Amino acid sequence: MPLLAASWAGWASWAAAAWSAPAGAAAGWPALVASGSAASQAPAAAGAQQRPGGSQAFAVLGRLRADGLGIPAAEPAAPASNPARLLPPQPPLAPDLYVLGPADALQLSFFDPAARDVGGPVLILPDGTCTLALLGTVQLSGLSLGQASRWLTSLYSRHLVRPQLILSLIRPRPVQVSVLGEVNRPGLYSFAPAPGATSAAGVPITGLNTVVSAIQAAGGITLDADIRKVILRRPSSAAAGERQSVLDLAQLLQTGNQLQNPILFDGDTLIVSRAVQPLPSEVIEIGASNLSPSLINVTVVGEVKAPGNLALPANAPLQEALARAGGPNDWRADKNQIELVRINRDGSATREFYSYRPGQSISTGFNPPLRDRDTLIVRRSTYGQALDLLNQVVVPLVQLSNSLYFYTYWGRNN
Repeated sequence: MPLLAASWAGWASWAAAAWSAPAGAAAGWPALVASGSAASQAPAAAGAQQRPGGSQAFAVLGRLRADGLGIPAAEPAAPASNPARLLPPQPPLAPDLYVLGPADALQLSFFDPAARDVGGPVLILPDGTCTLALLGTVQLSGLSLGQASRWLTSLYSRHLVRPQLILSLIRPRPVQVSVLGEVNRPGLYSFAPAPGATSAAGVPITGLNTVVSAIQAAGGITLDADIRKVILRRPSSAAAGERQSVLDLAQLLQTGNQLQNPILFDGDTLIVSRAVQPLPSEVIEIGASNLSPSLINVTVVGEVKAPGNLALPANAPLQEALARAGGPNDWRADKNQIELVRINRDGSATREFYSYRPGQSISTGFNPPLRDRDTLIVRRSTYGQALDLLNQVVVPLVQLSNSLYFYTYWGRNN
């Protein structure tokens, strides 16, 4: 009996010390309860709201009182200032990871069969949160799948014995990308994985969206585009800000380097730089690729055999357009005064003059590549102008003399 009384007194003194200690500071029981769970690894951002260590210690002491040991139960912990939303930490993201955002559809599954009903489909709301069983409102926007999985595992470890889970993406949100610079229709484009979708240039959009598919959706590049300097800007975490990389699409066309055609994420900005002096060889190569529109519309008027609107391949040279229009009229066309009228984006017009030189290779000075909506005017030669003037003067005189002769002849006979 003395030994039992001494043991009981020691137990009571230890329990009283544990009760008077701060939450999570009592030796023995909190560590014992927390062992085997991931509560000690919960993110610091949720510590002020969940208090994983202290709440578990108080739960054990409450069970001791229920067993008749006479230790008073703890008062419930005061709720956090904002218990409705669980905020994750913000570590820097690894490069090129899919970042969760509003409208992403997820699937939450647990390894423990007993927790099967806790999981299920998860949809991230426009404010970046989602509602989960046992947790309430949780912020997932801005995290990668791996970060979100570890974050949810740490939260569920306070409620489940086996919190191991799988978080998978079953339907990604539409990707919005800004395409700017030297493209035919710059602007903000939304890419949704829809079967049979086509771009503005008529190119099918399937699978993951890349730099090339975004340029195709924007109508292709212009004649002044510098494909060796395509800037890709990608937002990162709040701490890292924005990352930028320069892509060389010429390597993609010449060597098939797929590293220059990365997958685009939501919020990316693509800027196609302007070339100071496009190389003629690259102009032909770009025009034959799917980076340019498939066809351009060019109008040829004046002294040609078949004037009118022509549908030409992208970056077709001036001499090809004249050849498709039947060529200049002999004698009547001034082959050294072929005018190229080009309407710029700001509404202004430029006028340049070239000579007709069949077989001339493409060049800026003699055989420039054409753009969409260009107009070619083949002017009349001096001989043609003189002939037209002569026809305007002589033909009426001949008609008048014929009329007078007919009138005189008819008057004599009558």
